[in-house]
Amino acid sequence: MKVIVSVKRVVDFNVKVGVKSDHSGVDIANVKMSMNPFDEIAVEEATRLKENGLASEVIAVSCGSRQCQETLRAALAIGADRAILVETNEELQPLAVAKLLKAIVEKEQPQLVILGKQAIDDDSNQTGQMLASLTDLPQATFASKLDVSEGRATVTREVDGGLQTLSLVLPAIVTTDLRLNEPRYVTLPSIMKAKKKPLEIVSPEDLSVDVSPRLKTLKVSEPPTRSAGIVVQDAATLIEKLKNEAKVI
Repeated sequence: MKVIVSVKRVVDFNVKVGVKSDHSGVDIANVKMSMNPFDEIAVEEATRLKENGLASEVIAVSCGSRQCQETLRAALAIGADRAILVETNEELQPLAVAKLLKAIVEKEQPQLVILGKQAIDDDSNQTGQMLASLTDLPQATFASKLDVSEGRATVTREVDGGLQTLSLVLPAIVTTDLRLNEPRYVTLPSIMKAKKKPLEIVSPEDLSVDVSPRLKTLKVSEPPTRSAGIVVQDAATLIEKLKNEAKVI
């Protein structure tokens, strides 16, 4: 069974970001970048499938600038066998990424595609669902448990009312939630071995995919500063302020 995992290069979750002076976007100059945490969980799950003899090959795919090679090397260090970078300096929106992944899926013919449920930079939570629609494959989102056997994937996913279990006929697409697994600590020998694993670089033009942005960001601004709390004398004053100032009742 061949497994494809998608990984994205994002600002490290420990970094506090700010808005550019012209409000055109988030300032990421000279900040630490790393693999999207949900994608790291996806790579870990694919690696475990291979270690358990359920997968024969794990392919990590990333779309973006040349610096995304660092993210792919991290995926290779975790356990992916090879990597593919769709290199472009265009701003990639979820639909464009889904189209690029569709082209990779058609080329590689995997039995399972695992993605993080969302990226922590834009929080779109769209790529996995769009990919499933474009490829017409069954999908399970927000997976907290994944079992693969006899040509089917059994996925436990979190919903508002609790847990839901789905059985998907492979090939299928799964997006990961935080509780699916805990990614391993990558050792130095694994990092050194990752440098020797193959990394293929292609362009959107090679895949015949148009990645032109469909959406335009008009303005990015920081959230308003939260005002300090106050102490009220009695319940009547509290209700009056909630009703007339906060306007929540």
